[in-house]
Amino acid sequence: MSATVLASAPQRISFDEARAIVQTLAAARARPIECIDVGAAAGRILAQPLHAPCALPAFANSAMDGYALRAADLPTTGERTLRLIGRQLAGMAPAPEVAPGTCVRITTGAPLPAGADTVAIQERVRVEGNAVIVGAGTAAGANVRAVGEDFAAGAEVLAAGRVLDPGALALLASFGVLEVNVHRRPRVAILTTGDELVPAAATPGFGQLRDSNGPMLAALAAASGAEVVAVRHVGDDAQATEQSLRALAAMADVLLTSGGASVGDADLLPQLAQQHGRVHFWKVRIKPGMPVLAAGIGSALWFALPGNPVSAAATFLGLVRPVLHQLGGREPPCVLHAVLTHAVSKSHDRAEFLRGRLGCGADARLAFAAHARQGSAQLSGLAVANSLGLIPEGARELVAGSVIEVLPLPALWP
Repeated sequence: MSATVLASAPQRISFDEARAIVQTLAAARARPIECIDVGAAAGRILAQPLHAPCALPAFANSAMDGYALRAADLPTTGERTLRLIGRQLAGMAPAPEVAPGTCVRITTGAPLPAGADTVAIQERVRVEGNAVIVGAGTAAGANVRAVGEDFAAGAEVLAAGRVLDPGALALLASFGVLEVNVHRRPRVAILTTGDELVPAAATPGFGQLRDSNGPMLAALAAASGAEVVAVRHVGDDAQATEQSLRALAAMADVLLTSGGASVGDADLLPQLAQQHGRVHFWKVRIKPGMPVLAAGIGSALWFALPGNPVSAAATFLGLVRPVLHQLGGREPPCVLHAVLTHAVSKSHDRAEFLRGRLGCGADARLAFAAHARQGSAQLSGLAVANSLGLIPEGARELVAGSVIEVLPLPALWP
């Protein structure tokens, strides 16, 4: 395929330019909202702020095991004897009202009886039958959780964009929230291309490879908050490829393809993108992954990623993952900075993604160790990596201790 096929589209742009373009494209797209049962909301993104429908706690209660009493009955020096008139356990019927000179045994979380405003912890009293001897030192109002101490009625509890993690779900349950408005997860369809690929269950013939990009991209998309609606494969046939592109674009917000995006004889996608889509850019000055193409097809945003698995992963993390976060209402992916554990020498002008391990040393600084194997077709480095280190454009020598940008890989497991 001639490199002039997409002469009208921006080509060989910088990585920063490509990131800015896709961010603008994602910002212009609608982010649908759906109402779902809280029981199915784990990991989803809150679409609207949640305000407390009532105070939390809804009633004053004890923060400790002890004795509920009136602050006016606390001794300033020495001791004072109060008469025990009952007990208040969490969830039981109300105890008698605490009158002057009396107290009630109370447990943690139990409602404060009428008349009481303070709890003396059990370590500060002596009990002799129905007599409770309280020593000096307890402050008025001590050990009481006041109404609305955690959240006042009407206060914002969770902000829009919050991931509904276990803590957020606990709050929803405490307020009796049964349904919640969340951003619909962006729908992703994946198409791997090439006659050389066969399914993982098949035995490869001469020159063939098992398809690793399909499972990898599906896992990356899911870990980025997307719903993967289809993973398919097509050979190097223009008509079949066009039909697959159109069918998948019709069911997805984002279409991912791998392979067929460069200038080889079997690289069909740039021509198809020009004929049937709206090309936003083709080729980015990065290594690996330069042939990446971004276009619109139907109502979907289409990323044609390179076929080499490391190139596909790098371009996904650098360009696709931020789009999925934005479409799904998430915060931008985490970008960290770390020091290099070893020197890096780069002789070419493109920015480069290095596979490696991000860790924290004894000095509490993040450190990035590049893997020894960096070939774009080598899965060994990708399999052990937990992040990609970004070396900026331009030939350069970076000494150990130099600070670089690091993109952590999304985690499916703790």
